[in-house]
Amino acid sequence: MTSRKHYTAVFVTVLLLQLLHSPEFVHCQVIGDDSTGQINDTAFLPFITRTVYSSLSNLTSTILNGDVGNRSLFCVQNRQAEWDRAFNFSTNLDFLTACIVKTNGDVTQRVCNSAELKFYFGGFFSGSNYLKPNINCNLTSRVSGCEPGWACAASPTDNVDLQDSKHIPARTLDCQPCCEGFFCPNGLTCMIPCPLGSHCPIATLDRASGICRPYDYQLPPAMPNHTCGGANIWADVRTSSELFCSPGSYCPTSTQQIPCGEGNYCEKGSTAEKSCFKLTSCGRESSTQNIHAYGAMLIAGIFTILLIIYNCSDQIITTRERRHAKSREAAVRRAKEKLKAHERWKIARDAAKKHAAQISRTFSRQKAVPQTEELSMLHQRRDDVDDDQITPQMSHTFEENRLELRSETFKDLYSYDLSVENKDNKDTKNNKKNVPKEKEKEKKKEKQITTDSQIFNYAYGQIEKEKAMQQNHNLTFSGVISMAVNTEIRKRPKIEISFRELTLTLKGKGKHLLRCVTGKIMPGRITAVMGPSGAGKTTFLSALAGKAHGCRITGSILVNGKPDSIHSYKKIIGFVPQDDIVHGNLSVEENLWFSAKCRLPAHMLKKDRVLVVERVIESLGLQGVRNSIVGTVEKRGISGGQRKRVNVGLEMVMEPSLLILDEPTSGLDSSSSQLLLRALRRETLEGVNVSMVVHQPSYSLFQMFDDLVLLAKGGLTVYHGSVRKLEEYFSGLGINVPERVNPPDYFIDVLEGMVKPNSSSGVTYEQLPVRWMLHKGYPIPPDMRRNASAAGLTMFPEGHISDIDSNDRDGRTEEHSFAGEIWQDVRSNVEVRRDIILHNFLRTKDLSNRRTPGIFLQYRYFLGRIAKQRLRESKLQLVDYLILLLAGACLGTIIKSNEETFGAPGYTYSIIAVSLLCKVAALRTFSLDKLQYWRERASGISSLAHFLAKDTIDHFSTVIKPAVYLSMFYFFSYPRSSFAENYSVLLCLVYCVTGIAYVLAIFLDPGPSQLFSVLLPVVLTLISTQTGDSKFLKDVAKLCYPKWALEAFVIANANKYSGVWLITRCGALLKMGYNVHDWGLCIFILIIIGVVTRIFAFFGMLIVHKR
Repeated sequence: MTSRKHYTAVFVTVLLLQLLHSPEFVHCQVIGDDSTGQINDTAFLPFITRTVYSSLSNLTSTILNGDVGNRSLFCVQNRQAEWDRAFNFSTNLDFLTACIVKTNGDVTQRVCNSAELKFYFGGFFSGSNYLKPNINCNLTSRVSGCEPGWACAASPTDNVDLQDSKHIPARTLDCQPCCEGFFCPNGLTCMIPCPLGSHCPIATLDRASGICRPYDYQLPPAMPNHTCGGANIWADVRTSSELFCSPGSYCPTSTQQIPCGEGNYCEKGSTAEKSCFKLTSCGRESSTQNIHAYGAMLIAGIFTILLIIYNCSDQIITTRERRHAKSREAAVRRAKEKLKAHERWKIARDAAKKHAAQISRTFSRQKAVPQTEELSMLHQRRDDVDDDQITPQMSHTFEENRLELRSETFKDLYSYDLSVENKDNKDTKNNKKNVPKEKEKEKKKEKQITTDSQIFNYAYGQIEKEKAMQQNHNLTFSGVISMAVNTEIRKRPKIEISFRELTLTLKGKGKHLLRCVTGKIMPGRITAVMGPSGAGKTTFLSALAGKAHGCRITGSILVNGKPDSIHSYKKIIGFVPQDDIVHGNLSVEENLWFSAKCRLPAHMLKKDRVLVVERVIESLGLQGVRNSIVGTVEKRGISGGQRKRVNVGLEMVMEPSLLILDEPTSGLDSSSSQLLLRALRRETLEGVNVSMVVHQPSYSLFQMFDDLVLLAKGGLTVYHGSVRKLEEYFSGLGINVPERVNPPDYFIDVLEGMVKPNSSSGVTYEQLPVRWMLHKGYPIPPDMRRNASAAGLTMFPEGHISDIDSNDRDGRTEEHSFAGEIWQDVRSNVEVRRDIILHNFLRTKDLSNRRTPGIFLQYRYFLGRIAKQRLRESKLQLVDYLILLLAGACLGTIIKSNEETFGAPGYTYSIIAVSLLCKVAALRTFSLDKLQYWRERASGISSLAHFLAKDTIDHFSTVIKPAVYLSMFYFFSYPRSSFAENYSVLLCLVYCVTGIAYVLAIFLDPGPSQLFSVLLPVVLTLISTQTGDSKFLKDVAKLCYPKWALEAFVIANANKYSGVWLITRCGALLKMGYNVHDWGLCIFILIIIGVVTRIFAFFGMLIVHKR
């Protein structure tokens, strides 16, 4: 009760303290004194009424420019407008005229002065339910005017100063009921005008209860002749709602209350009827309108638009892919037909030449070759052509095909054949003349290649030529040499990696992962890295690729003979991880194309990019599944072997100069492994340096490697050289491979200790690294020398002694206590994390000479990819919308808009529900494809483009979700604030919580991030809604986004309450600590939180990385 009275005191003191204490009211008193005899004059009475009302309206300037007006800024947005909505009685002054007549013109003698107003509202501040005794109402003197609803007049001889704030005038004369349109407080003998939206009639006695209706006060028992008076109190709606115009009725003046008519509705405290919208039902005396139909229409419209977007977009993508597939199939068919026609032309040409030679010999009187022999020769040459490439349309006889060749194709093939003939005959004069012309023709053709059909014709023409070369040469040694010197094959920048005494040691633990590895991997060759488990194969390739974190690296790594950082060449280095890290909700072709567009040179023509991608798809045998979704754990896609080849293809399409693969053949059968190796072999023809970790390859697969790095446990080198010299080297050590045993399997078994070498050799597997160092003349670490000496190897030249591990402490590790081990682990983890952060922010000079697409172009590519992924997740999006729809319907139905608190409880639950649901949904944006992002970031793809594209696509949901929720909540609860205001606040709230969800998804694992997404809205909302006096809680609440969202909701709704609601509004806002001028600030802070959390999340993407 004390707080409610406190609310009442605030606004009444602010708005009315000076209202009735101005010189204008004194002027009214003079008018009343001089015009007492003319009150009943109908001609003079309107003049008196306008004069009195003019005095009331002129007081506005006094309040607006005074200190009292400044104190009301927190709850009054526009003081002039708010005052007009509360006390602008110009439309109907009947109540004032009636009061003048009733009081015989002494209205100003009955209006409270400043001292009485302060005394009345001071009782509320003191916390007392009753007013203290005063000069007019005390124990010895209590006139009838002291009772509620009654007032008295001052003596005509007393000069009442209405602005006097210190002295209460004596008002004990002519006590009578309060005028209609005014209220008279209990314990005072003066009147205060009722605001607009109130109903202040004369009360009537309810004899059954003894209460004066429509008010709640009773007649005094000691005054049997006392009657019911007027209104007695104006306060907030919680303390007393007696003055408020009833729901379902409207009050044009404070003395009239009219029931609402059909088709209109009247809210509590209304001054006029409001017309109901169409499609709504409003009966007589309706306080609200049923607008559920509009909510249903809105949600139907939203889902219709979503359905159109999803279906049309999917249809457009499908149609486009179908057209591309048709163009591609037609290009393949034409390329095969053209190649076959060219083969036939060569056969016909050779036959014609032979026939011409026979005719020449005939004229030279030589014996001609019989025609039957010529025909058999023609048929034999025809049979030599590969029949697999012949289409059913081309299965005619040789003579029919020759006659049906088109003239353009014939000319094209003939000119092509002439150029080949010129090269074969080495006609230098013709070559010098024809080369410039041919180049000009090629440039013109390149300019003309613009359509998809032309691009596919060009790409598959080149692919068929390459396939024909490979089939003719069959990848023999001479064939490889001839293809390698072929000028048509584009060479790539070469990268040679050499390393000397490369050693990797775990920081904090001192454990060696690699030791004294020396050698080099060369371009144009395939190097296999083999060894038993724990030999450091993956660590070795990771060190060469610059991906070894948390390790201390000693020794040297040279790139092309220079001590440059390998990161300077990352744009032309491909690294295939052991796990198949691909996007499961994209097709095979979409995965490859995205990698190609982001990592190939920006200046590369589209036809060349198409050629690169199509060549990789063809070489990896992915033609049959190119349009198939890769698949995820939940959704079945392509097979495991095909997925592995897609994993390799992501790096092949960017045309790397150095290609590092971690166990690419694991999980593949023999034929798939052979297919993959053939594709890699084709890469080496362009000068690519290929290095790969292999586990137990078959003998045929093993023979396809050029070089081998064989590692023993502990990261020691056992052999590094040509594959063909491997058995020769081990034979020199007395280790011979038994018959019918695969050599790589046998050597790995020896290194594992599972198979002992021949006893006659006297070599153990522990001695093999030292044997290799002695064989190559490399320095040997001291501990290895001592171990080898103990085993019988004593011949160590001085040059073979290494000082690298002189402080190795004999290979012994220091013993630590339990606490020491924990400290070592913590320090090791910190160092690993530090190395990852330094690596992510490492900036090196780009030496790759390749300019990849910039951030804006990559942003465009990301937009296309993520949009496709979202379209394929449309069912998941639909579930999110349905849950929001259900939450809005439930909260809107259960929690109606509370006018006492301006809907604060409903908005509080809405903030929790929307925050929770939107956060959980936004977690999927970054938590589901972390591995894919880490791989793309390591390859040089822009992290900023990745982040901005995902955030941009999420803006679609950010815009749709508030509308989905409000389509139920708003039209079920129907607050007085507009739909646009509620949507604006909810839009900023969703934007804010989406940024917070990004932070949780990036910094935490999926489980903890979901838990925090549920807890944060609840905890922060509880903190934000605390109304205690604790300064600490208030300061903490300012950091919580629910505080600003709730304040924006409440302010938008409170601004729609005016007139009689002003005390309620000011009291509620004062209690909550809100300010009506801060609506824009609340929106701004929500947006700022969303922006700041997104910036924080982006930097988290750069810092956080898997271990």
